[in-house]
Amino acid sequence: MQYAIEGVSRTPEIFSQTLSPTVSVLVPARNEAENIPILLAKVAKAFDALGLDGRAELVLIDDGSTDGTGDVAASQAIAYPFLRLIRHRRNLGLTAALRSGFRAVTGDLIIFLPADLESDPEEDIPKLLHKLAEGYDVVAGWRQGRADGKTFASGIYNTVSRRLFKVQAHDMNWIKAFRREVLLTLPPLRSDWHRFLLMIAAQQGYRIGEVATNWYPRRAGRSKYGFSRIPISLLDVLVVKFLLAFSQAPMRFFGGLGLAALSLSGITAVYLLLLYLLTQTQQRPIFWAAGGLALAGLLLILVGFIAELIVSQAEQIKEMEWRLDTFMAESGYRQKPGFSPGQPSSSASAAAADPASTSP
Repeated sequence: MQYAIEGVSRTPEIFSQTLSPTVSVLVPARNEAENIPILLAKVAKAFDALGLDGRAELVLIDDGSTDGTGDVAASQAIAYPFLRLIRHRRNLGLTAALRSGFRAVTGDLIIFLPADLESDPEEDIPKLLHKLAEGYDVVAGWRQGRADGKTFASGIYNTVSRRLFKVQAHDMNWIKAFRREVLLTLPPLRSDWHRFLLMIAAQQGYRIGEVATNWYPRRAGRSKYGFSRIPISLLDVLVVKFLLAFSQAPMRFFGGLGLAALSLSGITAVYLLLLYLLTQTQQRPIFWAAGGLALAGLLLILVGFIAELIVSQAEQIKEMEWRLDTFMAESGYRQKPGFSPGQPSSSASAAAADPASTSP
């Protein structure tokens, strides 16, 4: 069943000429050649409706397409001067495409959209930006009327994520909008971690908002994701939860397990001692199991100490990076690049200008 949600036409305060924020729309694409012309036209209409002429860009990442997606986009560069194209020589995955895009975008507000047109840019760009204007740092879309056969698996993933991360959003892995400061504080994204951007931002204290968006059937091409990713996603959920909970205090995890193992080993040793004193009997398998637990507990505590040293070194590196950034900013070396609507980036020039545009 399709739900009709009307787009917002008024211009929010955040787009006033005094503030003049810039907007970057980030679209990873792989084998989406047939969808690219419609995508560009819809993005252009959204920019015009919001009065973002000269203050908006579309960064399109061609992630190793084999159907000419990059060539189709490059051929549209004259008609759409806001387009910037980045190419990967081979398919690296959605997270790698986002990393390349994150390094390339220059806007104050960043929007992530898919290239398959299941999200309508003409509708959803205004919705996401208006929600950001309410004071949120990150805004997630919530698909309405979804009918792609993946709602059950997605429901399990979203339910588990809400319980583990305490993020009250219905659709964790859909379109999103960020303020730039959120983007700058994200940790390095590992493979398939694009699913956890909301959770990471929430853990860092940013305000998370949600807006309902229409879902549309894919116009052309086929989905790149199937049910085989479900177990991988669940494992990634556990990894991310562990890192968010214990990355700053790993001893709490490893030391806690170690103390539990040592305690259980000690209790077992007392039981064996009392058993020997009272009945003159021995339980050698239990004895060896207790010894193994004690050794495992000591090793876990040792791992905790080593992990604490690693975290300490990482914090020192972060402090040095912050001081270096502050020094460069005060010295005038860091200047925010502006848009050049009159000089669209071709696929070749964008690849040359951005080291992230090619892959090994």
